[in-house]
Amino acid sequence: MSGVPLTLALQVPIEAALVRLREGSAEQCLSDHAFSNLYLFRDAHDYRYLPGDWPCISGRAYDGTRHLMPLFGLHEAPLDVLRRLLDGHDCLYPIAQRDAERLSPSQFRLWSSADDADYLFEAGQFSDFPGRALARKRNQVRQLLAACAPRCMSFGVETADAARQVLRGWMAQKGKAHGEADESACLEAIAAAATFGLEGFVHFAGDQPLGFVLAQELQPEAFVMRFAKGLDSRVGIYPYMFQHFCRHFARPVRWLNFEQDMGLAGFRRSKRSYGPAALIPKLRVALRE
Repeated sequence: MSGVPLTLALQVPIEAALVRLREGSAEQCLSDHAFSNLYLFRDAHDYRYLPGDWPCISGRAYDGTRHLMPLFGLHEAPLDVLRRLLDGHDCLYPIAQRDAERLSPSQFRLWSSADDADYLFEAGQFSDFPGRALARKRNQVRQLLAACAPRCMSFGVETADAARQVLRGWMAQKGKAHGEADESACLEAIAAAATFGLEGFVHFAGDQPLGFVLAQELQPEAFVMRFAKGLDSRVGIYPYMFQHFCRHFARPVRWLNFEQDMGLAGFRRSKRSYGPAALIPKLRVALRE
């Protein structure tokens, strides 16, 4: 396979390129455009770095598609360069809508999958859970507050072990074996949260950890929720954690991105139950022959 494996030594050049791609995208920023996401899921997607004048990340999508993530403005590259880069790949992905609109329809073929789209929410959805559609979320928060008096600590070195304890409990409740689901990526995120710019909270009932969230600010006031784990034995822990984050985070929170559902029915039901403001498409792009 061409390219080199992702290592922490590559964080600076890759993140610098992704910052340029994210610039000015506001809440429409793709959750994929961050080194943290690439590194933590490098094994799941076989990510590799292709350096050069036109640097890229090669990988494999959840549906098996071999794709190439350009670390440059796609409209800036000559067609012969793109043709050479795409050799051995099925498409360029993920491409933001605003970048895709700059491409000529006569030269490029564009399509997307609903399974890839990011779920975007206004923070007010979680701060207040307004309206009849979110009445169940309000009631779940009330149930949690009635069952215990949760306390919260900012995520950091002193609360990392509590987050790991929650993850172990979550794995057990989901019936997952060691290494399944996103356990490995989550453990790495807990250990290196500061390195990846991940911030959040750990929630407790007395001394018992109940749940934690780790988010990343990709654009001003726009956060992607990288990891959220809670004990299902505590009804309301998830809406409570999201509400707390939007109300009490140290900086203003206007938008939350819950990433894609990967076509999994359970994820899709859960994310849609909070009433997304929009789905952010991630385009797949190929050259027309």
